[in-house]
Amino acid sequence: RSTAALPDPDAMDVDEATTSAANANVVLDYSSLPSELRHVLKSERERVANELLIKIEELSVELARLEPNMKALEQYETLKEKERVQTQELEAAKDRVKEATDSFEEIRQTRRNIFVDAFQHIAASIDVLYKELTQSSSHPLGGQAYLSLENSEDPFLAGVNYTAMPPTKRFRDMDQLSGGEKTIAAVALLFAIHSYRSSPFFVLDEVDAALDKVNVEKLASFMANRSHGHNGAKGVQSIVISLKDYFYDKA
Repeated sequence: RSTAALPDPDAMDVDEATTSAANANVVLDYSSLPSELRHVLKSERERVANELLIKIEELSVELARLEPNMKALEQYETLKEKERVQTQELEAAKDRVKEATDSFEEIRQTRRNIFVDAFQHIAASIDVLYKELTQSSSHPLGGQAYLSLENSEDPFLAGVNYTAMPPTKRFRDMDQLSGGEKTIAAVALLFAIHSYRSSPFFVLDEVDAALDKVNVEKLASFMANRSHGHNGAKGVQSIVISLKDYFYDKA
Protein backbone atom coordinates (compact mmCIF):
# COMPACT_ATOMS: atom_id res chain seq x y z
CA ARG A 1 0.00 0.00 0.00
CA SER A 2 1.36 3.35 -1.01
CA THR A 3 0.88 6.61 0.75
CA ALA A 4 0.66 9.80 -1.35
CA ALA A 5 2.18 12.92 0.07
CA LEU A 6 -0.25 15.74 0.47
CA PRO A 7 0.82 19.25 -0.54
CA ASP A 8 1.83 21.46 2.27
CA PRO A 9 -0.57 24.41 2.45
CA ASP A 10 2.12 26.50 4.03
CA ALA A 11 4.54 25.81 1.14
CA MET A 12 1.99 26.92 -1.41
CA ASP A 13 1.51 30.12 0.45
CA VAL A 14 5.27 30.75 0.35
CA ASP A 15 5.48 30.21 -3.49
CA GLU A 16 2.57 32.49 -4.20
CA ALA A 17 4.02 35.11 -2.02
CA THR A 18 7.41 34.85 -3.75
CA THR A 19 5.84 35.14 -7.24
CA SER A 20 3.75 38.10 -6.21
CA ALA A 21 6.83 39.78 -4.81
CA ALA A 22 8.79 39.11 -8.07
CA ASN A 23 5.99 40.49 -10.25
CA ALA A 24 5.82 43.51 -8.06
CA ASN A 25 9.44 44.30 -9.03
CA VAL A 26 8.82 44.03 -12.84
CA VAL A 27 8.38 47.34 -14.64
CA LEU A 28 7.02 47.19 -18.21
CA ASP A 29 8.16 50.05 -20.47
CA TYR A 30 5.88 50.66 -23.47
CA SER A 31 7.41 53.97 -24.43
CA SER A 32 9.11 52.51 -27.55
CA LEU A 33 5.82 51.32 -28.98
CA PRO A 34 3.99 53.45 -31.51
CA SER A 35 1.29 55.59 -29.96
CA GLU A 36 -1.47 53.64 -31.72
CA LEU A 37 -0.34 50.47 -29.93
CA ARG A 38 0.05 52.15 -26.55
CA HIS A 39 -3.51 53.38 -26.57
CA VAL A 40 -5.36 50.37 -27.92
CA LEU A 41 -8.81 49.92 -26.53
CA LYS A 42 -9.54 46.74 -24.69
CA SER A 43 -12.12 45.77 -27.31
CA GLU A 44 -9.49 46.18 -30.08
CA ARG A 45 -6.68 44.26 -28.42
CA GLU A 46 -7.51 40.88 -30.00
CA ARG A 47 -7.65 42.33 -33.51
CA VAL A 48 -4.40 44.20 -33.08
CA ALA A 49 -2.75 41.12 -31.62
CA ASN A 50 -3.79 39.07 -34.66
CA GLU A 51 -2.44 41.70 -37.02
CA LEU A 52 0.87 41.73 -35.17
CA LEU A 53 1.08 37.94 -35.31
CA ILE A 54 0.45 38.03 -39.06
CA LYS A 55 3.16 40.64 -39.46
CA ILE A 56 5.54 38.53 -37.37
CA GLU A 57 4.90 35.57 -39.67
CA GLU A 58 5.56 37.69 -42.75
CA LEU A 59 8.79 39.01 -41.29
CA SER A 60 9.83 35.48 -40.33
CA VAL A 61 9.32 34.33 -43.92
CA GLU A 62 11.29 37.32 -45.22
CA LEU A 63 14.07 36.63 -42.74
CA ALA A 64 14.22 33.00 -43.84
CA ARG A 65 14.46 34.12 -47.45
CA LEU A 66 17.33 36.42 -46.56
CA GLU A 67 19.12 33.73 -44.66
CA PRO A 68 22.77 33.69 -45.85
CA ASN A 69 24.01 30.79 -47.98
CA MET A 70 26.38 28.94 -45.68
CA LYS A 71 28.02 27.29 -48.71
CA ALA A 72 28.81 30.63 -50.36
CA LEU A 73 32.37 30.70 -49.04
CA GLU A 74 33.00 27.16 -50.26
CA GLN A 75 31.54 28.02 -53.67
CA TYR A 76 33.67 31.18 -53.77
CA GLU A 77 36.84 29.19 -53.07
CA THR A 78 35.90 26.72 -55.82
CA LEU A 79 35.36 29.52 -58.31
CA LYS A 80 38.58 31.20 -57.21
CA GLU A 81 40.53 28.00 -57.81
CA LYS A 82 38.88 27.59 -61.20
CA GLU A 83 39.85 31.17 -62.06
CA ARG A 84 43.45 30.49 -61.00
CA VAL A 85 43.64 27.40 -63.23
CA GLN A 86 42.12 29.23 -66.19
CA THR A 87 44.50 32.16 -65.66
CA GLN A 88 47.45 29.77 -65.75
CA GLU A 89 46.09 28.16 -68.92
CA LEU A 90 45.63 31.63 -70.47
CA GLU A 91 49.19 32.66 -69.65
CA ALA A 92 50.50 29.36 -71.03
CA ALA A 93 48.48 29.93 -74.23
CA LYS A 94 49.90 33.46 -74.51
CA ASP A 95 53.42 32.06 -74.14
CA ARG A 96 52.75 29.50 -76.89
CA VAL A 97 51.33 32.22 -79.16
CA LYS A 98 54.38 34.40 -78.55
CA GLU A 99 56.71 31.48 -79.22
CA ALA A 100 54.87 30.62 -82.45
CA THR A 101 54.85 34.29 -83.51
CA ASP A 102 58.57 34.65 -82.84
CA SER A 103 59.30 31.45 -84.78
CA PHE A 104 57.14 32.63 -87.67
CA GLU A 105 58.87 36.02 -87.78
CA GLU A 106 62.27 34.35 -87.66
CA ILE A 107 61.38 32.03 -90.56
CA ARG A 108 59.75 34.91 -92.43
CA GLN A 109 62.87 37.05 -92.05
CA THR A 110 65.12 34.15 -93.07
CA ARG A 111 62.99 33.53 -96.15
CA ARG A 112 63.12 37.21 -97.08
CA ASN A 113 66.90 37.36 -96.60
CA ILE A 114 67.39 34.31 -98.84
CA PHE A 115 65.13 35.76 -101.50
CA VAL A 116 66.70 39.23 -101.41
CA ASP A 117 70.19 37.72 -101.59
CA ALA A 118 69.21 35.66 -104.65
CA PHE A 119 67.34 38.55 -106.26
CA GLN A 120 70.21 41.00 -105.86
CA HIS A 121 72.70 38.52 -107.34
CA ILE A 122 70.45 37.65 -110.29
CA ALA A 123 69.54 41.30 -110.89
CA ALA A 124 73.24 42.22 -110.97
CA SER A 125 74.12 39.35 -113.33
CA ILE A 126 71.29 39.55 -115.83
CA ASP A 127 72.32 42.83 -117.43
CA VAL A 128 75.87 41.56 -118.01
CA LEU A 129 74.61 38.33 -119.59
CA TYR A 130 72.04 40.12 -121.73
CA LYS A 131 74.65 42.53 -123.04
CA GLU A 132 76.90 39.60 -123.97
CA LEU A 133 74.04 37.93 -125.87
CA THR A 134 73.09 41.12 -127.76
CA GLN A 135 76.51 42.62 -128.52
CA SER A 136 77.57 42.99 -132.14
CA SER A 137 80.04 44.95 -134.18
CA SER A 138 77.39 47.56 -134.90
CA HIS A 139 76.16 47.56 -131.28
CA PRO A 140 79.21 46.87 -129.11
CA LEU A 141 77.41 47.81 -125.87
CA GLY A 142 74.52 45.45 -126.47
CA GLY A 143 71.08 45.89 -124.93
CA GLN A 144 69.88 46.43 -121.39
CA ALA A 145 68.02 44.15 -119.01
CA TYR A 146 67.04 44.55 -115.40
CA LEU A 147 64.76 43.14 -112.70
CA SER A 148 62.58 45.13 -110.32
CA LEU A 149 60.30 44.21 -107.44
CA GLU A 150 56.69 45.29 -107.48
CA ASN A 151 56.72 45.40 -103.68
CA SER A 152 60.15 45.96 -102.20
CA GLU A 153 58.86 45.98 -98.60
CA ASP A 154 57.33 42.51 -98.82
CA PRO A 155 58.33 40.92 -102.15
CA PHE A 156 56.20 37.82 -101.55
CA LEU A 157 53.01 39.88 -101.83
CA ALA A 158 53.67 40.85 -105.44
CA GLY A 159 55.73 39.86 -108.45
CA VAL A 160 59.01 40.58 -110.19
CA ASN A 161 59.19 42.72 -113.31
CA TYR A 162 61.67 41.72 -116.00
CA THR A 163 62.53 44.38 -118.54
CA ALA A 164 64.71 43.73 -121.60
CA MET A 165 65.58 46.36 -124.20
CA PRO A 166 67.37 45.06 -127.31
CA PRO A 167 69.90 47.41 -128.97
CA THR A 168 68.29 50.44 -130.66
CA LYS A 169 64.90 49.52 -129.17
CA ARG A 170 63.05 51.72 -126.73
CA PHE A 171 61.42 50.46 -123.56
CA ARG A 172 58.40 48.22 -124.05
CA ASP A 173 56.60 45.47 -122.18
CA MET A 174 58.00 41.98 -122.49
CA ASP A 175 54.92 40.69 -124.31
CA GLN A 176 55.55 43.26 -127.06
CA LEU A 177 58.97 41.85 -127.92
CA SER A 178 59.41 39.54 -130.89
CA GLY A 179 59.87 35.79 -130.45
CA GLY A 180 63.62 36.00 -130.97
CA GLU A 181 63.97 38.91 -128.53
CA LYS A 182 62.00 36.99 -125.90
CA THR A 183 64.28 33.97 -126.44
CA ILE A 184 67.44 35.99 -125.85
CA ALA A 185 65.88 37.57 -122.72
CA ALA A 186 64.85 34.14 -121.41
CA VAL A 187 68.33 32.68 -121.93
CA ALA A 188 69.89 35.64 -120.07
CA LEU A 189 67.50 35.08 -117.16
CA LEU A 190 68.17 31.33 -117.17
CA PHE A 191 71.93 31.74 -116.93
CA ALA A 192 71.61 34.55 -114.37
CA ILE A 193 69.71 32.16 -112.11
CA HIS A 194 72.29 29.48 -112.86
CA SER A 195 75.07 31.84 -111.76
CA TYR A 196 73.46 32.04 -108.31
CA ARG A 197 72.73 28.34 -107.87
CA SER A 198 74.10 26.15 -110.61
CA SER A 199 72.45 23.07 -112.09
CA PRO A 200 74.33 19.92 -113.20
CA PHE A 201 73.29 20.48 -116.81
CA PHE A 202 70.77 22.20 -119.07
CA VAL A 203 68.34 20.65 -121.50
CA LEU A 204 67.30 23.18 -124.13
CA ASP A 205 64.69 22.01 -126.60
CA GLU A 206 64.75 24.06 -129.83
CA VAL A 207 65.59 27.20 -127.91
CA ASP A 208 66.82 28.68 -131.20
CA ALA A 209 63.57 28.12 -133.10
CA ALA A 210 62.65 31.84 -133.17
CA LEU A 211 66.18 33.10 -133.79
CA ASP A 212 67.72 34.21 -137.08
CA LYS A 213 71.14 32.99 -138.15
CA VAL A 214 73.05 35.84 -136.50
CA ASN A 215 71.41 35.31 -133.13
CA VAL A 216 71.72 31.51 -133.41
CA GLU A 217 75.47 31.94 -133.83
CA LYS A 218 75.56 34.32 -130.86
CA LEU A 219 73.67 31.82 -128.74
CA ALA A 220 75.89 28.94 -129.86
CA SER A 221 79.04 30.90 -129.02
CA PHE A 222 77.54 31.90 -125.66
CA MET A 223 76.74 28.25 -124.84
CA ALA A 224 80.19 27.11 -125.94
CA ASN A 225 81.85 29.67 -123.67
CA ARG A 226 79.73 28.58 -120.72
CA SER A 227 80.44 24.89 -121.33
CA HIS A 228 84.18 25.50 -121.07
CA GLY A 229 83.91 27.92 -118.17
CA HIS A 230 83.75 31.69 -118.37
CA ASN A 231 85.56 34.34 -116.32
CA GLY A 232 86.78 31.74 -113.85
CA ALA A 233 83.35 30.13 -113.45
CA LYS A 234 82.97 26.39 -113.64
CA GLY A 235 81.73 25.09 -116.98
CA VAL A 236 78.18 23.83 -117.39
CA GLN A 237 77.06 20.89 -119.49
CA SER A 238 74.20 21.45 -121.90
CA ILE A 239 72.01 19.19 -123.99
CA VAL A 240 70.59 21.21 -126.86
CA ILE A 241 67.97 19.97 -129.29
CA SER A 242 68.03 22.00 -132.49
CA LEU A 243 66.98 21.68 -136.12
CA LYS A 244 69.46 24.30 -137.34
CA ASP A 245 72.73 22.91 -138.59
CA TYR A 246 74.64 26.15 -138.15
CA PHE A 247 74.01 25.89 -134.41
CA TYR A 248 76.08 22.66 -134.35
CA ASP A 249 78.83 24.37 -136.33
CA LYS A 250 79.56 26.34 -133.15
CA ALA A 251 79.17 23.43 -130.74
